[in-house]
Amino acid sequence: DGFYTLKIGATDMGTGCDTSMTQIAAETLLADIDQFIVAGVDTDISPFDPGSYASSTTYVTGMAVYNAACDLKNKIITAGAKMMYPERFLDETDKVNPKKFYFDGSRVMEVSTGKTIALHDIAVHCAGTSDGNYLNGTGFYSSPVSPPPLMAGFVEIELDKETGKFDIVDYVGVVDCGTIINSNIVRGQTEGGICQGIGLAMYEDVQYDAKGRMMTDSFMQYKIPTRIDIGHICVEFESSYEDAGPFGAKSIGEVVINTPLPAVSDAIFNATGTRFYELPITPEKIAMAVAEREKEQA
Repeated sequence: DGFYTLKIGATDMGTGCDTSMTQIAAETLLADIDQFIVAGVDTDISPFDPGSYASSTTYVTGMAVYNAACDLKNKIITAGAKMMYPERFLDETDKVNPKKFYFDGSRVMEVSTGKTIALHDIAVHCAGTSDGNYLNGTGFYSSPVSPPPLMAGFVEIELDKETGKFDIVDYVGVVDCGTIINSNIVRGQTEGGICQGIGLAMYEDVQYDAKGRMMTDSFMQYKIPTRIDIGHICVEFESSYEDAGPFGAKSIGEVVINTPLPAVSDAIFNATGTRFYELPITPEKIAMAVAEREKEQA
C-alpha cells in the first residue's frame, strides 16, 4: 500500500523514541508520519541495538534509522526507474544514475522528461514479483564521539531560617541538545529530569538499619516531590547543530537531572551562608546549620 514498517531494537521506556525515530525516517523519506507502522521490540526479530541508555537513542539509533531510510530511498528510486524503463535495465546489476531520477515521497520522477511512477505502484510490483523482492532498507551507526548536551539551571527559593523549611518558587532550565526532533518529548524529558533533580536535593533519602535492611522501602517513608512541591518550571532551548547527529540532534536524557541539585544548594547558601555537602538538604539540617552559624557569630 506504500506504507512503511519501522523495525528498531531500541526500547521505548517512556521517552517517546518510537515517535522520534519515525519522524527521522519520515523526514528522510519525505513521507508523512501516518504512513509508518512501528514494529514492537522483540529480540527474536528486531535488529540489534546496544540499548536505550546513556542518552544514545536519538543520537546513535537515530542515525541508524536515517541510514536505513536513505538505503530504502535509493532502492525505491532504483525500482521506480527500472519499472519505467525495463528495456534499459535488463540486468539486476544495471545501475540507476541517481542524478537522473529523484523521489519526492509519493512518486519517482525522471528529471529530464518528468515521467513519474507512484510509490504505491512500485510497492505492489515489488511485493508481487516471483522472487518476493519487496523493498527494505537497513542501517547501522557507531559513533567514535559523544557530543555532550549542555544545560544551565536557575532556581528561586523561599527559606525560613527559623524552621529551615524552604520552597521552590521558580526554576528555569536552558538546554542545548542540538536540533530538537520532537519539542513535546524533549520538553517533557527536561521537566521530568528537573523534578527528579529537585527530589534528590530536597527529599529522597535512602536509609538502612544496623542489619542492612532498607527502612525507606515505601512511599510512606521515601519521599519524592509532587507537582505542588516543584514550583513553576520554565524550560527554554538554545539552538545548535551537531554534525554527527541525525538532522543535527544531540542527546538530552541525563543532562537534565544535573542542574537542580547545585542550583538549589547554591540558593540555600545564598540564603544562609552555609554550604551543604550531604543529601538531601532537609529543613532540619538547615535549621541546625543556621543556629550553629548564629552561635559562632554571637
